[in-house]
Amino acid sequence: MITVLVGLQWGDEGKGRMVDYLAGNIDIVARYQGGNNAGHTVVNEFGTHKLHLIPSGIFYPDVINVLGPGMVIDIEALAEELSELQKAGINTGNVRISDRATVTFPFHRLEDTLEEERLAGAAYGSTRRGIAYAYGERYMKKSIMIGDLLYPEVMRQRVRSLVEWKNLLLSRVYGSKKTVDFDETMNWLMQFGSKIIPMICDTTALMESAASAGKDVLFEAQLGSLRDIYFGIYPFTTSSNTLASFAHIGGGLFNKRIDRVIGVMKSFSTCVGAGPFVTEMPETEAGRMREVAFEYGASTGRPRRIGHFDAVATRYGARIQGTDEIAMTKLDSLSGMKELFICNEYEIEGKSFSDFPIPAVLQSASPRYLEMKGWDEDISKVRDFDKLPDNARKYVLKIEELVGYPVKYVSVGPERESLIVR
Repeated sequence: MITVLVGLQWGDEGKGRMVDYLAGNIDIVARYQGGNNAGHTVVNEFGTHKLHLIPSGIFYPDVINVLGPGMVIDIEALAEELSELQKAGINTGNVRISDRATVTFPFHRLEDTLEEERLAGAAYGSTRRGIAYAYGERYMKKSIMIGDLLYPEVMRQRVRSLVEWKNLLLSRVYGSKKTVDFDETMNWLMQFGSKIIPMICDTTALMESAASAGKDVLFEAQLGSLRDIYFGIYPFTTSSNTLASFAHIGGGLFNKRIDRVIGVMKSFSTCVGAGPFVTEMPETEAGRMREVAFEYGASTGRPRRIGHFDAVATRYGARIQGTDEIAMTKLDSLSGMKELFICNEYEIEGKSFSDFPIPAVLQSASPRYLEMKGWDEDISKVRDFDKLPDNARKYVLKIEELVGYPVKYVSVGPERESLIVR
């Protein structure tokens, strides 16, 4: 079976905990887009781990974890992540890296920072990990492929040309006194590249062979529907395709159909970075929820913006993902809330909209809410949906009705076993 697990909102929905849960019955887990600009937090018998590049199936020694061709990979960050896992006693010998993925360089991080500083108050809220510039160069046909590390002389020629071009941009566009040194860049590539060379391979051949043999593959997405470069809240998006339909390309598996798309949504709304966020709570309300649910970015530590559940945005997110079933996370974080609000319509210039609009219109949207009663009980030990408090069940079922797709999983805690399967 070929499964894709994706986020339905702005990212940070809890995809890592769901991959960690599902991967016990999977043969290959593959990331198919993004870089180390976001993280998946996983809590299991090995402790709490924040993964940024490595797929969340890493905690199962028999699962092959693939970094696919659609990714941009900071090899320094990857080496550090591998080292941290190894120190925790986790086997990393099951990691495979696509030779067709491309490298995120330190100068990409520099460019990212310079541009955010130039934009000042109009900045996009980038993580400053260089992701946009790494993807931009791929489309300008200037990237260094991970597989080039296997051919250092060819790579050397291409890096020299890249560094010359990069210095022109830094000096003449940004007026930066910082320059990129060719020898330092090559030393960086060889130092960190040497740590991952044994993991580099043709992952398409690996996955095609496994899928043809009937192995189960799980594609893991980074971020969510509303951060997709084409269908998200552009320009406040990431620089890659976060949708399930891109999994074949970014994952490099072509001769098998996707059998199931699992969408992950949080029981309320969160957003990191700039951009329209219609159901955002005032900080007086958001602060409490942020601390209860520990809503801070896994990669940056930035406090997440908090909002009431947005059924308009999530319904749209589920539709563009081609969702078959949904996992709802962090329902336990709502315990103790006296009232809960679900936005099912936007008001724009005096008119009601139930469909998610383009960003230019979204800026002026205000939410229309349904009000529901909360519950006080601690639900973290509940494993049967029917044993949830009545108001908790009603809340889940109302969201299921409004979003329009079945909620199969309900997470009531970060641990692997803290899950209700309906």
